[in-house]
Amino acid sequence: MPLKKLQLKPGVNRENTRYTTEGGWYESDKVRFRQGMPEKIGGWERISANTFLGVCRSLWNWITLGGQNLVSVGTNLKYYLERGGQYYDITPIRTTTAAGDVTFAAVNGSSTLTVTNVSHGALLGDFVTFSGAVTLGGNITAAVLNQEYEISTVLTDDTYTVAAKDTAGVTVTANALDTGNGGASVVGAYQLNTGTATAVPFTGWGAGPWGLGTWGYSQTSSSAIRLWSQSNFGEDLVFAYRGGPLCYWAASSGTTDRGNIINLTNYPSSVDVPTITNIVSVSDIFRFVFAFGTNVIGSATQDPMLIRWSNQENAFDWSVTATGTAGSLRVSHGTEIIAVVQARQEVLVWTDSALYSMQYLGGDIVWNAQLMGDNISIASQNATAYAGSTAYWMGRDKFYRYDGTVMTLPCNVKRYVFNDINTAQFNQVVSGTNEGFNEVWWFYCSDGETAVDRYVVYNYLEDIWYYGNLARTAWLDSGLRDRPIAATYNNNLVDHEKGNDNKETAVTAAITASITSSEFDLDDGHSFVLINRMLPDVTFDGSSAANPAAIMTISPMANSGSGYNSPLSEGGNSAATVTRSATVPIEQFTGQVYLRVRGRQVAFKMESTAEGVAWQLGSPRLDMRPDGRR
Repeated sequence: MPLKKLQLKPGVNRENTRYTTEGGWYESDKVRFRQGMPEKIGGWERISANTFLGVCRSLWNWITLGGQNLVSVGTNLKYYLERGGQYYDITPIRTTTAAGDVTFAAVNGSSTLTVTNVSHGALLGDFVTFSGAVTLGGNITAAVLNQEYEISTVLTDDTYTVAAKDTAGVTVTANALDTGNGGASVVGAYQLNTGTATAVPFTGWGAGPWGLGTWGYSQTSSSAIRLWSQSNFGEDLVFAYRGGPLCYWAASSGTTDRGNIINLTNYPSSVDVPTITNIVSVSDIFRFVFAFGTNVIGSATQDPMLIRWSNQENAFDWSVTATGTAGSLRVSHGTEIIAVVQARQEVLVWTDSALYSMQYLGGDIVWNAQLMGDNISIASQNATAYAGSTAYWMGRDKFYRYDGTVMTLPCNVKRYVFNDINTAQFNQVVSGTNEGFNEVWWFYCSDGETAVDRYVVYNYLEDIWYYGNLARTAWLDSGLRDRPIAATYNNNLVDHEKGNDNKETAVTAAITASITSSEFDLDDGHSFVLINRMLPDVTFDGSSAANPAAIMTISPMANSGSGYNSPLSEGGNSAATVTRSATVPIEQFTGQVYLRVRGRQVAFKMESTAEGVAWQLGSPRLDMRPDGRR
């Protein structure tokens, strides 16, 4: 028989059985396609040894007029600016007490400090910075007290606890001399309330572990994870978390200064600024600041479908006058605005059931919203990606695209993804583009998991799909930075498409990459075929290892659907000859390998598990001969 060339269709198909998708690929992990051929994806490396607090859900990159290349990092605990591998905390202060409003109490032999501050408004995990305190008399010195603390427990509306520490973060235990209260000049500066990293199933009374806190004090919890939005107003930054106030950071203040809530206290010239919003954005051309899912002027009640915008060229003036340009509109389809994307000459607005296009009209109307699609869905605030002139997003049961018209995106892994996803953690879905490879990535929590662990990729140039296992909580494409940047659960950022290995930590680890074909017939699938030789056709260009290698596996089947290495023949005799797989190493200069594999159908797998390996698979060929029907 002539050599059989394995020319498989690009992309992965999980919509049918393995045999039905004959001639294609069925499983993948950390493999992409380039011009129809599978190859291992690039590696990643942390940008520095420094870390941030919390789980990052938002990344934003811009360059200031002074040439500083900044990335904002929004986590469930804080908001940072990254520059040169350093993370600068710019989380705004929610409130600052008057001197003497805060007192401390310590217990001999304990590191727990009880803080009294009437109507503190703090939540578990919030951060507060104390100043003006004096020693309690013993180990709890002024230096111990006058620093930033994370709140350990909330006891009542007026009291909470923190764990005493020195300036190096080492726990400090009070002694018998610590009988003071910190003096009459203590000031507490409370940062914005923190949020959750995963969705909480229940909220309100009874939420949280039994017995948490003081009896009769209802713990406040949220089912929604902390999600940030941000945009540039010139070189400055406007940002907000979902359900929080508008905040502003001025580039002229430098990375060592915090952002500020936009209110009369911090900006006396501000007028009618929204006090609560779900998403903030700035129009690219006309310089309006938008608040989506916000409050009506004069009301503290949030309307999740209301859109307001500031006066043009003024982030602090939201007053609606006959001569001004500030205004508002309310979209009607749906119950809540979920996501916003600044597109070409329009602002795309997703509710939980519709897509709107906002366009600038000027005049008395200023901005108008046109319904572009109804009866659709979207997984999360971060489930959208914009590439070229097309928006892509993950819904709750399918994928979509918009290029002037809303369309369902055909997907060969749809059933696999949506049967696998944890629907209770839809809000954790995050997307991003990797335009160097014409890809849109979505990261999500698999079924039963509360942390992101899977991804699915759409290659919009080749119109194919593939998937794998990888934990990323935020993504930012290359542009102002040389490579795509992603956030990890190790509380750092990593450069993607750098090298061949996993350098997320100080210890380099290999990236396991594999791709497995569907079953395909040998000959006509009627008779057994013996495979005795394979010509692999693999290139290892780009490898850093001295002797790069991969593993090829041929898994035969006695019959389609019988399972690999099945001991059962056609007649069901368990004593029949067992079909066996052949696993062979493929090195840089391997021209052919000899093996003995017998079956009616086979599946083909390519895998690499070593450090420093890069590979691309071509068209392997099999040397076969007929071997009878039995």
